[in-house]
Amino acid sequence: MQHEQFLQQLSELGFPEPVLVQYPENGYLDQHSHPFEVWALVVEGSLKIQIDGVVHSYTVGDVFHLDYAQPHSEYYGSSGVKYLASRK
Repeated sequence: MQHEQFLQQLSELGFPEPVLVQYPENGYLDQHSHPFEVWALVVEGSLKIQIDGVVHSYTVGDVFHLDYAQPHSEYYGSSGVKYLASRK
């Protein structure tokens, strides 16, 4: 997905402007959850998100979504990851 398409999608869903999030290469976050819903667009690198035992892989141009308080783990690729994230 392109940046402008992502911003349009966020607007249609009632989400605020996204912020840039960055994590280092080969990093990870053990299982956790957030007190908000997230939509994000990967702009550099890659990551994997594990939800309910299923691993989902994301690279540049991919969009991922996490529901409110959804337990998940995150693993960042060999180049780290940067993504635009909006939450509410």
